[in-house]
Amino acid sequence: MSKITDAQDILKSLGLPEAQQNELSALTLLALCEIKKDDHWSNAIKKSMRITKEIMAFVNANYKADAPYAPNTRETFRRQVLHQFVQAGVASYNPDDPNLPVNSPKAHYALTDEALTVIKVYGTDAFKAHTGEFIAAHAEIQQKYAAERKLNKIPLNINGKEYHLSPGEHNEIQVAVINEFAPRFAAGSKLLYIGDTEDKDLYVDNEGLKALSLVITEHSKLPDVIISDDEQGWLFLIEVVTSHGPVSAKRMVELEEFTQNCPYGIVYVTAFPNAKEFKKHVTDIAWETEVWLADTPDHMIHFNGDRFIGPR
Repeated sequence: MSKITDAQDILKSLGLPEAQQNELSALTLLALCEIKKDDHWSNAIKKSMRITKEIMAFVNANYKADAPYAPNTRETFRRQVLHQFVQAGVASYNPDDPNLPVNSPKAHYALTDEALTVIKVYGTDAFKAHTGEFIAAHAEIQQKYAAERKLNKIPLNINGKEYHLSPGEHNEIQVAVINEFAPRFAAGSKLLYIGDTEDKDLYVDNEGLKALSLVITEHSKLPDVIISDDEQGWLFLIEVVTSHGPVSAKRMVELEEFTQNCPYGIVYVTAFPNAKEFKKHVTDIAWETEVWLADTPDHMIHFNGDRFIGPR
């Protein structure tokens, strides 16, 4: 049998659903093991690999040289194969640095030790027994990796309830907005919305949004954080910048569409981790907006000209 067929048989034996027993899944497994066409399965190794530069590069060089996968198929590898490998305990996500954000270019995958043990004995009498042990231990493996992931999540208390955001600088700044910005510049305000890099609807106050005629649809282009100051009649729309852009003139137009029926005055804020990141985007920041730096939380930078913080 070919190595691709072997890999498909391994995935089936490990209990992967039929959708993850296809050629793409088999090629991904071969890449994670660094098994070439003439290698023995006993030579399989555990190595952390990024999707495009390592997994896809290995597949194209060793199995698809005549019809290589294009760079734009990266998301297919991630969503249709690697995500399921992680769920099944075959691979782990960011094992070298669990604190990496979801959208980090350094995101990587590696075989779990348990899966590698099974793969290395493929074709031997020990394979059947090892696969049985793997499947039996699957729930335990999932709990182990879920626990490790949870340890690195960022806690956030909202109205007495604790939420956990996925690790990464973006979410760290979002938490700083709630814990540091809001008490200083929007005292007494309430949180209406905060997304997470893994869960876009981590916290949504639907009643509070409805009261201000703010309707979230699948087409809504929401800011990262929405806070309302009912005493002043202000609505804070806050964008957190660690990799994506600030509140630019174009972004303001999108947000104005979202808030067109809101009776409150709108305050646009871009939150940066520090001045270094702020300087990268300063030419894109729209007039009539505010800037806040998490590392100097007591101060604001006003792009307003004739007044300080407040609605346009």
